[in-house]
Amino acid sequence: MTTEPAVSATAKGSQSPLAVSAAKFSAFYPSVGGEQIRALADFTLEVENGEFVVIIGPSGCGKSTFLRTVADLHDTNHVAGKLTVCGGPPRSARLSRQIGFMFQQPALLPWRTVIENVNIPLEVAQIDKPRITPTDMLKLVGLAGFENALPRECSGGMRQRVAMARSLMLQPSVLLLDEPFAAVDEFNRDRLNLALQDIWAATNPAVLYVTHSVMEAVFLADRVVVMSIRPGRVKGIIEIPFERPRSLDLRTTVEFFHLMNKARGLFEQEPDIPHDAGVQQESRAKSV
Repeated sequence: MTTEPAVSATAKGSQSPLAVSAAKFSAFYPSVGGEQIRALADFTLEVENGEFVVIIGPSGCGKSTFLRTVADLHDTNHVAGKLTVCGGPPRSARLSRQIGFMFQQPALLPWRTVIENVNIPLEVAQIDKPRITPTDMLKLVGLAGFENALPRECSGGMRQRVAMARSLMLQPSVLLLDEPFAAVDEFNRDRLNLALQDIWAATNPAVLYVTHSVMEAVFLADRVVVMSIRPGRVKGIIEIPFERPRSLDLRTTVEFFHLMNKARGLFEQEPDIPHDAGVQQESRAKSV
């Protein structure tokens, strides 16, 4: 994988590097039989600083693989093409603590209190005087008063808020969220979506958010990226024009349903591509 920042990896009208830039990027996994399992093929996407981008697509199309590669959690021997994060290779962004990652499961340490779990990134980074304290971060995510609770004493939605607070403690430039609310009920998911919108507005990282929910994607995103079946590529990008902050009532409007139907339409247009197709396939990304 090329690691030097490219001239094209610069935000429009700005000298600042893009938060994330992938150009004809491919990723694969080795299999037991020695053949490569291709997860991404000719994947091209640019994410500007402070932008909220949601990625949707069929199961197994490489959504999580892309997030893991951005986070420098995928073997660099198993990639091709170009990927930069904050203007440099993913490893540099990770080592400089510019990346935050929130997974589907909160993965809290059960013997540590809420505030002790949120403090973990500061301990690992050996930061004694953070720009925002764990107490202030818990206030931001709506958990003031629960600092000394243990994970088992918290609801599923509360545990996800703790995980969100932890992922933001180092105030990353790029925040990656891999189906973070998939395991909570619909009511709590709505509340968490509203909370995430407010937290993102207050902290302003670039966000890459993976979900299987078209409604969630249209509600949260500045742009929705629709991926093809594996090997994943960008099939289409839908601009979301709604002003912020957004209320749940937005989801009942004709304009909202129109954009949801656009996203679903891209899935319906998906050709019958074999799952073992190679990275030689040409990307057919288009803007909707």
